[in-house]
Amino acid sequence: MKFAAKLAGLSVAALLAVGVLSSPARAQVPVIAPIVADTAVPIIVNAVKPKPSGLAKFEGTVMHANIAQITVRAKGNDLAVRTFALSQVAAAKMQQIVDKGGYQYGDKVTVLYNPASLQAVKIKGKPSRPL
Repeated sequence: MKFAAKLAGLSVAALLAVGVLSSPARAQVPVIAPIVADTAVPIIVNAVKPKPSGLAKFEGTVMHANIAQITVRAKGNDLAVRTFALSQVAAAKMQQIVDKGGYQYGDKVTVLYNPASLQAVKIKGKPSRPL
């Protein structure tokens, strides 16, 4: 029994010595070196310049076309449908196209129009063969 008491006393003393002499517990935080960027050299980005013509562009497929107006569904959005009245120059060209068969439903076109009046100035696109 004396041996067990001495052993217990020594183990308690050893545990106290280890607890007092050891360093306190700390969280393990990784050491991260700061990233230094060279800010002396500016990055030059060229801005997109609008065309001086003042015309807007609408791309899509033809729903209906005649010598007075053209109705076009937008390329990416099926719910965006616009009807453009034709200018005098565009109406004359449309008359020539209609005489050859005209634009059919589904033909891909690009309409250049005046955004203030929604009047088509030029229509780019190949009409399909007449039925």
